[in-house]
Amino acid sequence: MTDIQGLDPSVPPSGNGCVECDAAGGWWFHLRRCAQCGHVGCCDSSPAKHATAHFEETGHPLVQSYEPGEEWYWNFETKEMFESGPALTPPDSHPADQPAPGPEGRVPADWARTLRG
Repeated sequence: MTDIQGLDPSVPPSGNGCVECDAAGGWWFHLRRCAQCGHVGCCDSSPAKHATAHFEETGHPLVQSYEPGEEWYWNFETKEMFESGPALTPPDSHPADQPAPGPEGRVPADWARTLRG
C-alpha cells in the first residue's frame, strides 16, 4: 500500500475487459482500471460508462488507463489527469491483441455512431 489515498498497487486487475459489459454481453470503447480495487470498467465514451459508475458506487477516486502503452491516471474527485503514476500489479493493460473497441464479436458495425464526443 502507498500513502496515496485511493491507490493500492498490490491489487491485480479484475480481468481483461469491463466486468459489467462482459456479464451483460455488452461492448466498450476503452477500458479503465480502478487503482484501489482493480475493477476494470469501460470509459465514458463507451455506451455504459461503467468506470464512472464504479466510482459513483464505491467512491474509489483513481483510475488508470487499461489500454496498451498508456500510463495516465484520472482522479474522479478532483477531475485531474496525471501523465503517469505508481506502477500497479501486472498486467497493466488488456491484451494487445484485444481490439478497441472490444471485445471482438460483440461490437456493432455502427459502433462509431453510438459514441459520445
